[in-house]
Amino acid sequence: MALKIRLRQQGRNNRPFYRLVLADARAPRDGKYIELLGWYNPFEAEVAKGVAMNGERIQHWINQGAEISERAEALVAKVVPSIIRDKTAKEVALRAREATKRKARKKVAKKVVKSSN
Repeated sequence: MALKIRLRQQGRNNRPFYRLVLADARAPRDGKYIELLGWYNPFEAEVAKGVAMNGERIQHWINQGAEISERAEALVAKVVPSIIRDKTAKEVALRAREATKRKARKKVAKKVVKSSN
C-alpha cells in the first residue's frame, strides 16, 4: 500500500479548510484517511493561528516511506522546516552513494577491459 501525505479539503462553499492527512495513494482526495497530521485554514489572518501540524508524526511517516504531495510539502516547509531539510539531506546522501557505486562499477569495468586486451 503506497502512503501519501496530502491535503484533504473540508469546509463549506467558498470557505475551504484543509486537513493534512496520511492516506492510501489510491483513495479519493476527500475520502478515507489513515491518520490526521494537522490542519490548515487559508482564511486565518495570522499564519500561526491558521496552521497546526504534528511534526513528530509527519517525520515518522516520511521515515516509513510515505510520499508527501507538493502542496503539503510547501505547507510543512513553512511550519516545520526541519522535516523538509532532513528529507532533502537524505535524498542528497542517497544520490551521492549511488554516484560512488557507479564510479566504482566503471572503474572495475575499465580494469576488465584492459586485462582482456
